[in-house]
This record gives sequence, C-alpha cells and structure tokens, in this order.
Amino acid sequence: MRTEGPPVVVEAPVDGRRVVIRGDYFGTAHCLADLLRFLWLAGYDAGTVSLTDPGQVEWRGGGPEAW
Repeated sequence: MRTEGPPVVVEAPVDGRRVVIRGDYFGTAHCLADLLRFLWLAGYDAGTVSLTDPGQVEWRGGGPEAW
C-alpha cells in the first residue's frame, strides 16, 4: 500500500536538487527561483505554497537554505 506524502519533494543537494512534484520529476533546481519555476509549471501558485510546511514540501538533506 502506498502512503501519501507531501506533494513536493526536494532531494538532497548534489549538483543541484532534484524536484519531484506529485510523483513527476520536474528537473534539477540550483536555487530557490528554479524551484518556484517548477511549482509554477506544475500549476501551483507559488504564493500559496509554504516552503517550510512539511505537509507541502519534503526537504531531503537540508532545507530551503541549502543549495
């Protein structure tokens, strides 16, 4: 059985951070602006996504300050 997690997963920083949104790989972010662009491409209003809410974004290997 699959357990639902946060819709946005930002992997550990290794030459950028892989971004997965709702199970789809969107690309590698090298800065916060890249992540916001991927969220926009996925149909999110970046102003409504709380990057520090673990229910919305799962940060692996460091939070939004680690790139």
